Amino acid sequence: MDRLSVPLPHGTEVTTRVERLASGGRRIPQGVVGRVVRAHDGGFDVQIVGVGEVWFARDELVPRRPGQVQFAQRREAAWSALTPCVVLETRVGSHAWGLADERSDVDVRGVFALPLPWRFGLVDAPRDLVSADGSTMYWEVHKAVEQALRADPNTLETLFVPGAKALDPVGEWLLAERDAFVSKALFGSFGRYAMSQLDKLTRSQRLAEHRDLLLEWLCEEPAPDLDEVARRLSAVSPREAPSAQDALLAAKTYVKQLYRSLWDQGLLAANDFKALTAYARSGGQRPPSARELRPKNAYNLLRLVATATGWLREGAPVFEASGALKARLLDIKAGRVPLEDVLRDAEALAPDLEAAHRESRLPEHPDYERADRLLRRVGEELARRWVLKEPGPLGRDAPEAPAMGWRDSE
Repeated sequence: MDRLSVPLPHGTEVTTRVERLASGGRRIPQGVVGRVVRAHDGGFDVQIVGVGEVWFARDELVPRRPGQVQFAQRREAAWSALTPCVVLETRVGSHAWGLADERSDVDVRGVFALPLPWRFGLVDAPRDLVSADGSTMYWEVHKAVEQALRADPNTLETLFVPGAKALDPVGEWLLAERDAFVSKALFGSFGRYAMSQLDKLTRSQRLAEHRDLLLEWLCEEPAPDLDEVARRLSAVSPREAPSAQDALLAAKTYVKQLYRSLWDQGLLAANDFKALTAYARSGGQRPPSARELRPKNAYNLLRLVATATGWLREGAPVFEASGALKARLLDIKAGRVPLEDVLRDAEALAPDLEAAHRESRLPEHPDYERADRLLRRVGEELARRWVLKEPGPLGRDAPEAPAMGWRDSE
């Protein structure tokens, strides 16, 4: 099998075949492992841990393992075969939130149904379809309902954003029954989740700042040893520890993780503290600073808190931001607001979120019986179309189900 010719859909783990210089002159050695993020200009953006997204041409990448080759082929085949079976789709993301600009991607989410033959046999049917560039994703009906019952923000947004378009009667049924998925569980899946993730982002930023501080310490005369660096780091680290000894151990672990990461990026001569010290004192290219942490995640999480608060209080969602909230979110998206201020914004919204949860008239739990009836109705409809060979991709014109091969049993 020619590993240079297989498709590389979004999410495929790949290995680089060439050395590459990233922004700022940083060297990315041959053989680095990354994950495909999107396809464009005849190549792919690849997410590399500790480096970020780097573009490679197709012939500069191979799937990481033989299993990844099969994964890529199956995923591409499923996309080609089953996209005619999409029953509902929605434009989501910044365009739906009223926060898009000329650089914003167009993100599409939706739901597809499986033709009846795809439900049988030993080969597992796909539960999601993802485009090569990762901008479009569809969930299988059953998976979409399961996610909605858990109050998954992405799924509920897909179903409730204005402009959700049913492409089939099955999609119309999903939209008609979407209220069955709404409950006070929004408080946890939207609100508490967003608050916890914002706190993690802030901790990550502080740790990145401490990395830069650590490199400055290693430039002192004489350079501090590992024990001294760990002592200083433990005094300023945002990580909580049950004792001073535990804090020192955590600080030493962080230093080791740092030089291992820089070694993996090709920035150190050896995988040890001595090489880290030499690197710091050489005046060479520094890794990305904390200021380069993308604000996109922060503004999206803050938006989730505001959406959850309004939905719990009013009983209906409003996804498009407006007024002062919109202005603030755009400032955050543009990187004009420090992450600490974003966390303070979220903490200021927390009392309203808690009050909206206490006073909400939404049901405590989603309507599982109604969701069950919906899935049974969908299953019966798919069986009817196939048995009667009705025209269309879920009946007479259904794509052929994948055949079992010996590799599928591995």
